[in-house]
Amino acid sequence: MTTATPCPAAAQPGALCPPAPGAWSVRPARSDDAAALAALSRPFVRSGALRERPRIQYVSDAPDFLVVEAPDGALEGCVALSVHRADPGAGRPAAGVLYNFCVAGHRQGGGLGARLLLAALARARSRSLQTLFAATTGGGRLFLRHGFAPVCPNQAPAAWVQALDPRREARVLARAV
Repeated sequence: MTTATPCPAAAQPGALCPPAPGAWSVRPARSDDAAALAALSRPFVRSGALRERPRIQYVSDAPDFLVVEAPDGALEGCVALSVHRADPGAGRPAAGVLYNFCVAGHRQGGGLGARLLLAALARARSRSLQTLFAATTGGGRLFLRHGFAPVCPNQAPAAWVQALDPRREARVLARAV
């Protein structure tokens, strides 16, 4: 995930700054958002920050996603939360994994990522998850500012860790919910 400097209080005319926070909504994604989710993710796939997913996967995974919707209906950010059941045999409680977290480049630095992350944390709490994990190929500053810390991958859900592409050299981060 890349970040940008927030817009100054007296922005230049025509500068791309998000409107007041109340004008935006965070909502669960719908299957008909799949094309917009894929389009929003595409620049991050090209940069190597996200793995490529076919459009049909966005349709099937839509229930995992939260989106930030602009007043005009455009999707400007998204994050997905997958739930991994407890594994008592391995001593692991139920956990969540954040994936496909992105904010449109022209909207970065205005707090939309933080709003998405806080909504994902609330969703994780509502599902009685104990820990939330994320993998990042970048610095992970947003995660770190919100209480995530680097952890050994073997602390995360095994199926998710096995699906990580080692060539991407992602860092695994976690925080208690």
